[in-house]
Amino acid sequence: MAKLVSKVYGDALLEAAQEKGTLDAVYEEVCALLTIFTEHTDLIQLLNHPQVVKEEKLQIVENVFAGRVSPEMLGFLTTVVDKGRQTEIPAVFRYFIGCVKEMKGIGIAAVTTAVELSEAQKAQVEEKLLATTSYKSFEMDYRVDPSLIGGMVIRIGDRVVDSSIKNRLDDLRKQLLEVQL
Repeated sequence: MAKLVSKVYGDALLEAAQEKGTLDAVYEEVCALLTIFTEHTDLIQLLNHPQVVKEEKLQIVENVFAGRVSPEMLGFLTTVVDKGRQTEIPAVFRYFIGCVKEMKGIGIAAVTTAVELSEAQKAQVEEKLLATTSYKSFEMDYRVDPSLIGGMVIRIGDRVVDSSIKNRLDDLRKQLLEVQL
């Protein structure tokens, strides 16, 4: 359900920004607001508190954001709160950011290796990903997981390429368990 809500509101925000030709400005605003909502979870808790009536919630949004965000964004936030979907605001913003990055050809890759990669190795990985995908650029997130033993795991969206030694050993173990003597 939450994914549906974030998609509906995120698509509406995306469509409105495209129609007005303000996609880049809205994107920057959404990134800043996502940071605010992520760092100040008490704001979402206050907006979601059952003892705070809807009119007070709308007044809180007005007081906090009026003059600090565009009138369109303020209208969007008040609509979301008016519909009682304030807990979904961070998810809506994350969905919107993902859509804009996809439109601009920016991929997000999580690369996990057993040891820290050098800058030259990181550049090689990014170069190989650019050559094998349709993305124009990547936002890379490098992680180290010693349990992989060697190799790497690359995740781009819902696609995963696991060339780790740990995965290969697990596959070999499964094959050996299936052998009947």
